[in-house]
Amino acid sequence: MSSETWPGSVFARLYDGHPDPWGFETRDYERRKYARTLAVLGGRRFDFALELGCSIGVMTAELAPYCSRLLGVDVAEAALLRARARCRGWPGVSFHQGHLPGAFPALPPGSCDLIVVSEFLYFLSRADIGGLAERVLTVRRSDAAILLVNWTGPTDTPCTGDEAADLFVRQCRGARVNGAFSERQDGYRIDLLAGNIKAG
Repeated sequence: MSSETWPGSVFARLYDGHPDPWGFETRDYERRKYARTLAVLGGRRFDFALELGCSIGVMTAELAPYCSRLLGVDVAEAALLRARARCRGWPGVSFHQGHLPGAFPALPPGSCDLIVVSEFLYFLSRADIGGLAERVLTVRRSDAAILLVNWTGPTDTPCTGDEAADLFVRQCRGARVNGAFSERQDGYRIDLLAGNIKAG
């Protein structure tokens, strides 16, 4: 297992070879995870949400009804083409292509009241997880919810899902952004940081 962040070319090859390499559209695991993620947010509406690692936009489309504006970020252009097509009926949804954390979108400080990082953190090195957390903390509003979802099974990525989540949560706690909710489900964990949400 390499300790380095996966390069963007890996994801480009994955999506060039298969339109949905992780089965976001078809797997029961994904459907259960999306439903639970939305339930944790408790039906709250958001002004400006940021979804990091949006892939083909399946979760983006689930979040869109609850967000006045929603920006999805992914490195793979083939994935973003599918995400744009999926979300074309939502005028408040837009997308940004970039390899995180370096190509984090240029957003005003304190602009986002929801940041979702789902099934993405463990592709980053430990240092890059820290760098991403710093950028997230910069763009979050004081009442923002930061929602992490991470696979907890075996992986060949730089970190396990648990290691990645713990690193990110620890950095947020260092900035006095505390966890409001954490749970483990079959194959994944959800962590909710701050935000005026009482998870159900």
